[in-house]
Amino acid sequence: MKKSTFTALIIAVLASQSAFASDWFVRGGITSVNPKSGNGTLAALDADVGSNTQLGITFGRQFSPNVALELVASTPFTHEVSLNGLGKVGEFKHLPPTLSLQYYFNPEGKVSPFIGAGLNYTLTFSEKSKGAIAGNKLSVANSFGLAAQAGLRFAVSEDWDMVVDARWMDIDADVSLNGPRIGTANVDPMVYSLMWGKRF
Repeated sequence: MKKSTFTALIIAVLASQSAFASDWFVRGGITSVNPKSGNGTLAALDADVGSNTQLGITFGRQFSPNVALELVASTPFTHEVSLNGLGKVGEFKHLPPTLSLQYYFNPEGKVSPFIGAGLNYTLTFSEKSKGAIAGNKLSVANSFGLAAQAGLRFAVSEDWDMVVDARWMDIDADVSLNGPRIGTANVDPMVYSLMWGKRF
């Protein structure tokens, strides 16, 4: 599905839910970003992007018992980049704000499975070169792509929840060294979270 088509779908669904009372929620906990194995080639060498765990937080609005819109934020993730034959050659930080439209299948139950789909914008910064390329200027571009989610919400009390979920994010970032592009890092991570949530 094209990004513009998905955006239009989000607007249409939210408009159809506007007659319902809404609730806000905020969730916080541990989030781990785990890039897929095999992250493309950089300068004709196989690349590997490491995993990292940080504090995650989400803000959301429940437009009906079944439908919600959620925005994911976090403290910055740090990933090491390795090249086959050269070892660790750099690192970068990123923030992956992701907006998802969610559907809850059993919203009044103690356990509510849910799915979500949305858009991710990955903002990269603080790139550093190491090892064989230390001293050179390493640059990792920002990325924009789709995201998908599945999880479980456990009702701990009337206003408190515990949430476990897994997300897939489409993250493909161009990498440059001293200006010229040397390839694309196909990160495409699975993102796992364990969070506590408060509804207002």
